[in-house]
Amino acid sequence: MKLIIPMAGRGTRLRPHTHTTPKPLLPVAGTMIVERIIQTFDRTLDRNIDEIVFILGDFGEEVKTALRDMSARHNAKATFYKQDQALGTAHAVYCAADSLAGEVIIAFADTLFDSETVVSVEDADSVIWLKEVEDPSRFGVAVHEGEKITGFVEKPTEPISRLAIIGVYYFKKGEDLKTEIKYLLDNNITGHGDEYQLTDALDRLLKKDNVFKSASVDEWLDCGTLPAWLDTTKIIIEKENHTYDESKYLNSKIVPPVYIGENVTIENSTVGPYASIGEGSKISNSSINNSIVLNETSISGSEIINATIGNHVTVNDFKGETHLGDHSAIH
Repeated sequence: MKLIIPMAGRGTRLRPHTHTTPKPLLPVAGTMIVERIIQTFDRTLDRNIDEIVFILGDFGEEVKTALRDMSARHNAKATFYKQDQALGTAHAVYCAADSLAGEVIIAFADTLFDSETVVSVEDADSVIWLKEVEDPSRFGVAVHEGEKITGFVEKPTEPISRLAIIGVYYFKKGEDLKTEIKYLLDNNITGHGDEYQLTDALDRLLKKDNVFKSASVDEWLDCGTLPAWLDTTKIIIEKENHTYDESKYLNSKIVPPVYIGENVTIENSTVGPYASIGEGSKISNSSINNSIVLNETSISGSEIINATIGNHVTVNDFKGETHLGDHSAIH
């Protein structure tokens, strides 16, 4: 089965970090967002994924190498397509038209999700992953009777359903979805935001008597903005309860929950709670809490709170909140 992941967006709300790294490759507690999505499928899906299809924007070969390596870790082949224009969710999926055949799962790499139960896709033409939300007007929603879905509405103005579509879909026949998206494109049928919406293609499939079932998730976490990335990291760190050996860190106090990567040096400092420190980073004479520090970064004489700090950054004698991209410095 193929997993198709559209990830061509520029991630502007996560700048400065997405100037150099595509949003789905940013880590949450040491693991890339996109890899966490794949790990969730490994745990919760009733069949194996043997090919991962990535729809990319204008990213370099380094990104492809990271995605090939990640796919290999999950015993899957990596395939790549390019999306030159952002024309909506249906258009994004259609960029991988040559791979829309047989069983496919589509997962938009904007959010993390999890479930306690294994999802079965048996006896369904399609399965849509859903989460009950307070404000359905912000999402595409599914109208349903029991487990069976009877309709889709994009960002409803009326409270027709509180079950938001989280951006994860299974199709028994990818070619059927391809046909319906092609119809939208050929006939210039756009929806919300004058874009080609995947919910319109789903609606066409539904009207052709395809059997749509739902899968509910227990957890749906946003990673699309800097505050959301911090909040989601905080939730994951608390949930995963990473272990550490405080005696490795000279004259320092570690306040759980925290994530501390490999080969991190901490001296005369307090780290945590809710700090994520990437591998190879060095912390001295500082305090860090509720913050994300990526790899190979050096922080000294500083009090860091509610911050996101990139790779290969130097921070000296700073106090407060900051958001620093890769290879920057603040003194």
